[in-house]
Amino acid sequence: MADKMSIWSLVANASVVVQLVMLMLLMASVISWVMIFQRQAVLSSARKSLRNFEDRFWSGVDLGQLFREINHEPNSDCGAENIFRAGIKEYTRLTQQPGYDPDSVMDGIQRSMRVALAREEDKLERHLPFLATVGSTSPYIGLFGTVWGIMNSFRGLANVHQATLASVAPGISEALIATAIGLFAAIPAVIAYNRYSAQVEYLLGNYETFADEFSSILHRRMHASH
Repeated sequence: MADKMSIWSLVANASVVVQLVMLMLLMASVISWVMIFQRQAVLSSARKSLRNFEDRFWSGVDLGQLFREINHEPNSDCGAENIFRAGIKEYTRLTQQPGYDPDSVMDGIQRSMRVALAREEDKLERHLPFLATVGSTSPYIGLFGTVWGIMNSFRGLANVHQATLASVAPGISEALIATAIGLFAAIPAVIAYNRYSAQVEYLLGNYETFADEFSSILHRRMHASH
C-alpha cells in the first residue's frame, strides 16, 4: 500500500489527462527557472554598468573623450551608455549642418534618446510576460488536473459496491499532485516577476533621469556656443 501511495506511483498511475497537465506544468517550471536566472544576470549587469558609467560621466571627463572611450570598448548591457551614445551621435550629426537651429537639434537629440530608451525597456522587460503568465495560470491548470482526477475517482466508485477510504484515496492523491505542481511552478514565477518588475522600473527611472540631465547639458552647451 505504501508503494502504491508513493509520489512516483501516483504520477505513473494517473490518467493521461492528469499526466499531460503535470508534464505541462513541469516544463513551464523548468523554462521559468531558466528565465529567472537569465533575467537575474541581465539586471545585475545592468545595475553594475549603470553605476560605473554614471561615475565616469559625472567625473568631469570631456564628453567627446568619453564618447571615444565607450566606442572603443562598448558595453551593450549599459542602458545609460547606449542612451548617451545615441544622444551624442545625433548632436554631432545635427550641429555639423550649416545654420542649424538649436531647438530643432534638441528635438532631434531627445527623439534619438527616447528611441534608445524604448530599446532598453524592451531589453529589460524581455521574458517578464512569460513569468507573469506562468504565475497567473499555473494554479488554474493544476486545478484543472485535480478536478479531472477527482472526477475520474468518483466515476470509478460507481462500479464499487462498498466505497472505502482506501479505494478513494489514491485517485484523490494523484489528482492533488497536479495542484501541488501548479503551485510549485507559480510561486517562484510570481516572486521573480514582482522582484524583476521593480528592478526594471528602477533602472528605467534612472535612464530617464540621465537622459533629461544629459539633454540639459547639451542644451546649455549648444546655446552657449551658438
